Amino acid sequence: MTAYFDLIMIPLQLLLVFFTIYYFVISFFGIFGRKPDVKIKTPEKNFAIIVAAHNEENVIGQLVENLHLLNYPDKLYEIFVVADNCLDNTAAIARQGGAKVYERTNQLEKGKGFAMEWMFNHLFRMEQKFDAVVVFDADNLVHPDFLMEMNSRLCKGERLIQGYLDSKNPNDTWVSGVFSISFWVVNHIWHLAKYNIGLSSVLGGTGMCISMDILRKYGWGATCLTEDMEFTMKALLEGIPTTWAHDAIVYDEKPLTFMQSWNQRKRWSQGHFDVAGRYIGKLFKEGIKQRNIVMLDGIVHLFQPYFLICSSFFVISSYLFSIYPFYTNILYSVIPFEVWTIIGVGQYIFPVIVLAKIRASFKSWLYLILYPLFIYSWVPITIIGYLHRHDHEWSHTLHTRGISFNEVLIPETTDLGPKQVIFTKDLK
Repeated sequence: MTAYFDLIMIPLQLLLVFFTIYYFVISFFGIFGRKPDVKIKTPEKNFAIIVAAHNEENVIGQLVENLHLLNYPDKLYEIFVVADNCLDNTAAIARQGGAKVYERTNQLEKGKGFAMEWMFNHLFRMEQKFDAVVVFDADNLVHPDFLMEMNSRLCKGERLIQGYLDSKNPNDTWVSGVFSISFWVVNHIWHLAKYNIGLSSVLGGTGMCISMDILRKYGWGATCLTEDMEFTMKALLEGIPTTWAHDAIVYDEKPLTFMQSWNQRKRWSQGHFDVAGRYIGKLFKEGIKQRNIVMLDGIVHLFQPYFLICSSFFVISSYLFSIYPFYTNILYSVIPFEVWTIIGVGQYIFPVIVLAKIRASFKSWLYLILYPLFIYSWVPITIIGYLHRHDHEWSHTLHTRGISFNEVLIPETTDLGPKQVIFTKDLK
């Protein structure tokens, strides 16, 4: 019987070794520094800011006000709000705030991906020409220097850029607290790390900048539950990596309840499996053909949820194995026990290092106690996501945290430590 199970368990264990070591090593490239970045501070690029909003009357006004005060010349950016299948006052509030509002009604093609494609097609037909599109969610708040940072990256030749995903409500509830911690950790040990060594990051749905020449040449065409990941992989197949702008910060509203968190992550998981099923084979074929390590690394990202399921299966099997041996355990013969110990400790040390680096609040340190609960809840969510990977029904997250930017504390490093940034328009 052991021989039969070895056919499954030995390849599985080798796969776990590869992914575990890979993630652990990658993390070091983001946790301890950034590669030099000489910023271009002359405004040059013309931006179209797109906000896709579905019933967002509670938060859209604060975002539009925020965007009008960015430290970037008014003549070099325009704010467009897509009021998508709205049944509230989203359109009226956005229009009153000074945004150009486009109202869309389509009960068959629901979701952010469809709304964005619809708006991009409007941009293509406009007389006004833009160098790049920047996408935000209606619940966001944006750092004053966001467009200046993206301008610098575009001037250097980067064409697909993801900004730093921060949180505007990290202290509201324990759920928003641990959700915020997870984003901060991923920002450093995944996005920044990969950018530092020349690998591709992944678009995050908001705070992303896309050069118009990419959209004109290849179209958007990303309408699944995770349209951001879909477009990332579509662009990667064309040899266009996603870069990371660590100083282009967007503040996102995190879910307040565990059920909201569960539903949002389930949608992400469904979309991840959907994109993985359609792009892993294509990236493997092109990556081998072109000998392109960046494309092959994209496969590693797409395989993440499969890795989580495989590792969970192995953990359960290991407990059963201690009662009745039914496979050959080769892990400790491949990698010494001491190495596994270091990796095991490291997964708890990395969040501590990140919280220290960003000078997190006292509440965030308390929420860190519950962080493992949040992480391990991904296991059932991922399994359910796999079972429903072919379902494309969009699940909208209700946003209610209507706060202004001046209420957000930005941990900017100064000689005196963190300071509160008062949001005013510095550049006309």
